[in-house]
Amino acid sequence: MSQKPSIPKGTRDFSPIEVAQRNYIFNVIQSSFENFGFQPIETPSFEKCSTLMGKYGEEGDRLIFKILNSGDYLSKANEQLLADKNSVKLTSQISDKALRYDLTVPFARYVAQRQNDISFPFKRYQMQPVWRADRPQKGRFREFYQCDADVVGSKSLLQEVEFVQLYDDVFTKLKLKGTSIKLNNRKILSGIAEIIGASDKLIDFTVALDKLDKIGAEGVTNEMLLKGITQDAIDKVQPLFNFFGTNKEKLAQLKEMLSISDEGLEGVNDLEFVIDTVEELGLQSANLEIDVTLARGLNYYTGTIYEVSAPEGVKIGSIGGGGRYDDLTGIFGLKDVSGIGISFGLDRIYLVLEELGLFESVELPKPKVLFLNFEESENKMCLKAIKSLRENNIKCEIYPDVATSNKQQKKQWKYVSNRGIEFVVSKVENKEFVLKKMSDGEQKKCSLSELINTVQ
Repeated sequence: MSQKPSIPKGTRDFSPIEVAQRNYIFNVIQSSFENFGFQPIETPSFEKCSTLMGKYGEEGDRLIFKILNSGDYLSKANEQLLADKNSVKLTSQISDKALRYDLTVPFARYVAQRQNDISFPFKRYQMQPVWRADRPQKGRFREFYQCDADVVGSKSLLQEVEFVQLYDDVFTKLKLKGTSIKLNNRKILSGIAEIIGASDKLIDFTVALDKLDKIGAEGVTNEMLLKGITQDAIDKVQPLFNFFGTNKEKLAQLKEMLSISDEGLEGVNDLEFVIDTVEELGLQSANLEIDVTLARGLNYYTGTIYEVSAPEGVKIGSIGGGGRYDDLTGIFGLKDVSGIGISFGLDRIYLVLEELGLFESVELPKPKVLFLNFEESENKMCLKAIKSLRENNIKCEIYPDVATSNKQQKKQWKYVSNRGIEFVVSKVENKEFVLKKMSDGEQKKCSLSELINTVQ
């Protein structure tokens, strides 16, 4: 017995209705991107390992899918490493390419390569799949789409404000009210690490802190201890685990806490400008809040960081995130080019809209006119008519199999009903077509030109 086919864990097939609903989200996001002045680009699905590795931190690097070299990929492998089964060191010898982990690092590589052809500041958007060797669960897939918008070549905090507005614009158009746009600043986190005496453990500190909503205060404390952060330092940072109040109250507390850290205060001032400006401009449907535990565990963020949560009651991870990266292009040779960007998690947004019943009715692609196939002798006449209809941008098709019995004729009528087809040509008589309008059952004979005029 042949084995039932399956797909890899963390991947999915999509039905026609699911594709139509996903395209609805794509179209809304793309419309907002272009309304805000972003231009589209695309990059390859895989990059050189040297482009990707070392950009996402230790945890991120482990989740990158490596691609085996073509041909005999073991021919150049070190025999001792093979004998020792040293997979970490062996990987670099048998794989020099990898599937992209996100769209930001490939974008930085793109900018560095094309710097002479780009007008700065450069605003780009990109909607493509990415891959991560993560443990699949609800809302977490190994293959998923990101919809990114980035600006490189500007340090202005007006960009930070625009990205808050962009999030609000998209979620308002999707009728997704009550999303929470959370803000923090990596300079604030650096300042906190400085005043608790853990500057040398900044990455470990931020990676652990970023997990607060997943593993709780006790879990974060244990992870920090494992990474060598002292209990005394953790005690000093304990107030962050219960940081409440309005945005203005939180800013005041941060100013007091970071009074001896110049970098920390700079982060607070940046955050204050963004908060004040956005509050003056107003938001349509989203909420804006400071979250000092937000760390975004990626190494390349240097300033403002974002994360978007679904409306209260929907249990799923973040549906968007991003931040400022002051010199990401520097690793590819283009120094001192600041950038900032955000991402929309299309797959999670889909799950949220589905759970809340917010999908508008989507119409699947279908013919406006179907020619039934009851007489094989009529086929050529029908095909000529179909050619003319298509030349007039009218979607149409002929049922491919000729009906040789009443049962098969009923099958064709059922096909019409299942697909919701508007007009049906059931017969051709003396170069005239018997046309039926399915909504009211009206039927008439008409010439080809009359048929075209009627269905248009």
